[in-house]
Amino acid sequence: MSGPPSSPRSRHLTRRLLQLYAGLALYGASVALLVEAGLGLAPWSVLDQGLAEMTGLTIGVVSIIVGAVVLLLWIPMRQRPGLGTVSNVFVVGIAMDGTLALVPDAHALGIRIPLLVAGILLNGVATGLYIAARFGPGPRDGLMTGLHRRTGRSIRLVRTAIEVAVVATGFVLGGTVGVGTVLYAVAIGPLAQLFLRVFAVPSASSGGSTVVAAGPPEQAILRG
Repeated sequence: MSGPPSSPRSRHLTRRLLQLYAGLALYGASVALLVEAGLGLAPWSVLDQGLAEMTGLTIGVVSIIVGAVVLLLWIPMRQRPGLGTVSNVFVVGIAMDGTLALVPDAHALGIRIPLLVAGILLNGVATGLYIAARFGPGPRDGLMTGLHRRTGRSIRLVRTAIEVAVVATGFVLGGTVGVGTVLYAVAIGPLAQLFLRVFAVPSASSGGSTVVAAGPPEQAILRG
């Protein structure tokens, strides 16, 4: 005899968990593709790569350490992490190093450009999966929104200040800044908005309405 059928609420939670961890793993893979392309990284990845160059650690391990440090900064801002927040710290870095170990080095520009485009597109898909699962923001997004609330400054201003600081620091330490950095900045907002809609999870008690995340789409970028 088969067991009792799973409840709608159980299936709903299962889908959200699958989206969460698929999104985080794909996010790490997308960053690895951008690293292999060597044409410029997203702002926080520039910092991670610069610190990796300085310390000799892998970029994935550095990403985990930086994520953990940023998460500690939530304490004075009285931010509460969710499952997605804590999972982000570890899963993205592990997936990043795992992908880098599997993908061969690319030297020809004819290979690096497609890697860059694929990395940005995959990053948009991953962002939609992860944020739509609604298990809490990533550590870096939480830092942004926490500073926004504590200072009263706009999200745009806070985010810009943070990203300029991490890009500048990462670049000085040896991180890669280039056309990929600019292309990522231009493309990730529209891509995230698109895939947030594609992967929206209906509320378990809404009868089908799709509530994705509070706040405007530009706040729903994992690691910008």
